[in-house]
Amino acid sequence: MLNHIVWVVFDSARYDSFEAARTPAIDRIGASQRRYSYASWTAPSHHAFLMGLPPHSNEPGVLSSEAHRRDLSLWQTRIGGPRDMALTFADFAPTLSLPSFLKKLGYRTEAYVSMPVLNPRTLIAHHFDVFELMPVHNDLRAIIGRLSFDGTPRFIFINTGETHYPYALPGEDGGDLPHIPGVHGVWRGLDDFLKGAQASAGDGATASFDVERLRPLWQKQVRCIEHLDGAIGELINVAPPDTWFMVTSDHGELFGEGGYFGHGPVIHEKVFEVFFVEGPSPRSGSRTSCENELEATVLGRLKRLGYL
Repeated sequence: MLNHIVWVVFDSARYDSFEAARTPAIDRIGASQRRYSYASWTAPSHHAFLMGLPPHSNEPGVLSSEAHRRDLSLWQTRIGGPRDMALTFADFAPTLSLPSFLKKLGYRTEAYVSMPVLNPRTLIAHHFDVFELMPVHNDLRAIIGRLSFDGTPRFIFINTGETHYPYALPGEDGGDLPHIPGVHGVWRGLDDFLKGAQASAGDGATASFDVERLRPLWQKQVRCIEHLDGAIGELINVAPPDTWFMVTSDHGELFGEGGYFGHGPVIHEKVFEVFFVEGPSPRSGSRTSCENELEATVLGRLKRLGYL
């Protein structure tokens, strides 16, 4: 029997924000790992995900081809079920598409995304049976409410934006936090920009970002992760016991470090550093609930102490 696979991406969630957050539900899935994104913003990092490549370990002394083969072969564990041979790179060729590959195995493929750069008209939507852009960018619980499971194995890919600027939870406007003008105006103001005097090369305005002034934004991102952890707990209860969970971020975020804010056309460790957690559902029945709770407590404590 094939596992259901649920992959949840906390958009822009920084690694140290995740480590600072209380995440008892996610801790039940597995221990968090420090990984690195293939890209510094949403669209290209999600293209890597949907090639079957989660954030990488950035290990020295390992050929990139070997790292890719190893990462792709791990889908054998995630998928479960009987297979005559271990997965290889050739299983993903020539489309290099994870949803296309899973559909060949009998999966129904669904995606629910919160960022407009991942809308159904973009290339990333190919090979999904269902691909929906949610009406708001910050409501994972609304996505969970749309999910249904039956005897058909499901691959469900979710992008949620509570951890994206302005770090607002459902019903909030973020008005009490520092405001960064222009963050949401890239596409909206592009025509006016191109028509104006700023269209000439090198005319962009320079901003100055103060780390201490922006610290409340980092703290709010931590709180947003804790909110999402509660939603993940609900997702664990909704999904069948034979579900493999993956929870990660597509890239990090900068809160004034090095003179940067946000992500995108930025080269900085904090924008590539992400968290990654995966494992079978805590409801899988392979262990008792007491053992699951004990492991969650131990892993959570080790994470807070900096050992994980």
